[in-house]
Amino acid sequence: MLFLVLATFPEFIAPYSPTAAAFAPAQGPSAQHWLGTTSYGQDVLSQLIWGTQQSIIIAFAVGGAATLIAVLVGVSAAYLGGVADGVLSLFTDVLLVIPVLPLIIVIAAYVKSAGLLTLIIVLGALGWSYGARQLRAQVLSLRRREFLDAARVRGERKAYIIVFEILPTMTSLIVASFLGAAIFSVLTAASLQFIGLGDPNAQSWGTMLYWAENNDALLAGMPLWALTPGMCIAALAAAFALLNYAFDEIGNPALRVVRRRG
Repeated sequence: MLFLVLATFPEFIAPYSPTAAAFAPAQGPSAQHWLGTTSYGQDVLSQLIWGTQQSIIIAFAVGGAATLIAVLVGVSAAYLGGVADGVLSLFTDVLLVIPVLPLIIVIAAYVKSAGLLTLIIVLGALGWSYGARQLRAQVLSLRRREFLDAARVRGERKAYIIVFEILPTMTSLIVASFLGAAIFSVLTAASLQFIGLGDPNAQSWGTMLYWAENNDALLAGMPLWALTPGMCIAALAAAFALLNYAFDEIGNPALRVVRRRG
């Protein structure tokens, strides 16, 4: 919730403009600059707050796109079967076998200074295969259940059965797929930006790490410039992971803690 608030209202929360080089460089924490300033005289806290917005956008956009593709491919392959299952499963297996991170690095390096839209497209197009495999396995276990046979006997169309009969029973797995893709996107995007394959002028945590590393922030007495964005990336990924566990527990009664009556 904290990250969502920061991403939604950065202009009201950040004390200064993230790009304003209007202060003394390399200052330590103070009442005016809680996390100090960069070697260019910019406020670190303001950059950190504004960087939240891009990370949240990437998480939700890539998570949504990857989950949509995973649902379309995984559910369709399992329910339709036959040639459709073979072709879609082959495509999924190819992406599972290929090392995704090196492939993303190659694509980002070819694009040159990948912007936000490029990162979303690349990560969304390559981050759905694991979720599709999980969803396919779940649908295969449901395909011959009585409620689906009853829907077929009623003469329902395949699209209706998939949307209104199968998907509602897989809500927790779909949410888990979304959160897993969100974690993947946040960590991967930050990694690409850190090694210089993102837009160096973007306001993001990965770009903060890139400039902090280029200016030897740890050795130059500006440790918070390098440490705080890394801590925020880890905290956001941990938040998505905890949400994943929570939704898994809600959707799977076997995981719920049985409370004894006193």
